[in-house]
Amino acid sequence: MSNEYKMLINGEWLSDTSTIDVVNPLNNDLLGTVPKATQSDVNAAIESARRAFPVMSSLPAHQRSKILETTSQLLEKHAEELAELIASEAGKAWKYAIGEVGRAVQTFKFAAEEAKQIHGETVPMDAGAGSENRMGFYLRFPIGVIGAITPFNFPLNLVAHKVAPALAAGNSVVLKPATATPLTALRLGELLMQAGLPAGALNIIMGGGATVGDWLVTDPRVAMISFTGSPPVGKYIISRGGLKKYTMELGSNSAVIICEDANIEKAVPRCIVGAFANSGQVCISVQRIYVHQRKFEAFLTQFLAATQQQVVGDAVQKNCDVGPLINEHEAERVEDWIKEAVAAGAEVLTGGTRSGTLFQPTVLTRVKAEMKVMRDEIFGPVVSIIPYENFEEVLNWVDDSKYGLQAGIYTNDLNRAFAAVKKIDVGGIIINDVPTYRVDHMPYGGNKESGIGREGLKYAIEEMTNIRMVVLNL
Repeated sequence: MSNEYKMLINGEWLSDTSTIDVVNPLNNDLLGTVPKATQSDVNAAIESARRAFPVMSSLPAHQRSKILETTSQLLEKHAEELAELIASEAGKAWKYAIGEVGRAVQTFKFAAEEAKQIHGETVPMDAGAGSENRMGFYLRFPIGVIGAITPFNFPLNLVAHKVAPALAAGNSVVLKPATATPLTALRLGELLMQAGLPAGALNIIMGGGATVGDWLVTDPRVAMISFTGSPPVGKYIISRGGLKKYTMELGSNSAVIICEDANIEKAVPRCIVGAFANSGQVCISVQRIYVHQRKFEAFLTQFLAATQQQVVGDAVQKNCDVGPLINEHEAERVEDWIKEAVAAGAEVLTGGTRSGTLFQPTVLTRVKAEMKVMRDEIFGPVVSIIPYENFEEVLNWVDDSKYGLQAGIYTNDLNRAFAAVKKIDVGGIIINDVPTYRVDHMPYGGNKESGIGREGLKYAIEEMTNIRMVVLNL
């Protein structure tokens, strides 16, 4: 039986006459309905956050920390419930859904710790001639209302990466979760309120990007937009939002290099996870694997065998490895990209077929750099494996991308590892692991069309605060 969920405005759970259906992407079963926010609702949510900002910004750091710490504990207490909700509405395999909850527990824990560490620095004023008798320092202050727009693929932890640092810094938030997966965010809202968050500090509204998203982005009362999604939408938001702060976590076609000295017994299982976790619907999913010619056949043989052992099916089942894509339109798009690549000379070694939203894990070879499956973000369980001979050349291949989020390299040669660090223009280089690796307190974000700014609690707090310089004339 489906549930009617409500939006959160000024500490109250409110309904609306128009609703959005939330369905299981595997079978289209109705999970619940959520209110479709009107422009009046969005205005009320922003005004609620504006009024709550002085309350949040005046809360002592230890009180903000306590709220976030309690939320972390509540997330851990309700882990299985949340994992089932994520698996049901996002189609994320249970083992990855429960892992996402564990990460969110850590994210709020890190935020609680960082809330007590926000500080400024002294500035040596006498470094400038004529300022010998002056003392300077700066402090960090919260910026105001944060508009958070989150995607479907991590409906809990990517919400946490926006909401937790915003609250830690003393800001207030208006959250618009993805319309396909809002239920997890609403449950998080309940837990934050239970943890003692002041009314209005977090407001949650649902609706389309062209309506609710646009109303949120263009409102001058919103001091910052933190967005995770596609580069075209990110560019549109900046064009509409005007003069405010932005953090943009956008796309990627992440690559990993398997050098001739790599341990492929360790690399293969990690590349399998990197390519197929959450059905490839991860910004840092492994999409391109470049393998040295000497290791190519051995790597390919092991990788194909492991790919064919992946269990595809109902995400709620605990033996599932690969659940459905978020909707049939996306599954059809992935299928079309593969057909286009094959028509241009690519070879499907395994997979390449779908049943509704279920897509078999797919391995391609004989691909070309200009194919969509290589140059664009496929956001599906598809990986291309390419042999190489020259290390300097493969560094160029990896870097020849409009994206720059993360890359990986397997090697025991520090010179090669640091050559990759120097050459590849990305936000993170992961050595002896896949680019899909992320721990939640590290600085995370991309270059080029992969984004602007950094997440990771300390670094997100820096984005969500302003420096205020103080100069004393003694």
